[in-house]
Amino acid sequence: MRLGGRAGRRQGTGVTFDCQSCGACCCNTDENRAERYIDYVQVTARSPLSRQPALLRKLTVLNAKGERHMRLEGKDQRCVALSGDLGVRVSCTIYQLRPASCHRVQPGSKECRRDRRERGIDR
Repeated sequence: MRLGGRAGRRQGTGVTFDCQSCGACCCNTDENRAERYIDYVQVTARSPLSRQPALLRKLTVLNAKGERHMRLEGKDQRCVALSGDLGVRVSCTIYQLRPASCHRVQPGSKECRRDRRERGIDR
């Protein structure tokens, strides 16, 4: 997820996908929730966040395998580092330190559009 001012236009749709007015990809997917899978965003030892012990303790949880993942909260199971209102205005409070998987979802991609539908941002 890119929340540093990135917006993208999906070719042929005429729709602009503005990450800072969305935040849907920062929430656990419906499929994961149905399977009770809460290990959404892994934080590896190579992650810049791993070099910030206080933030690591505050923002992450360990699963049964000892792997660190971003903490999820609320009914949307949203990332604890996401501030603001989904679909209105959001920002990542650890943008410069965010895990590698947060870089992967691109504005307007298949994953982006799925996440937006699941959170009710796009109908």
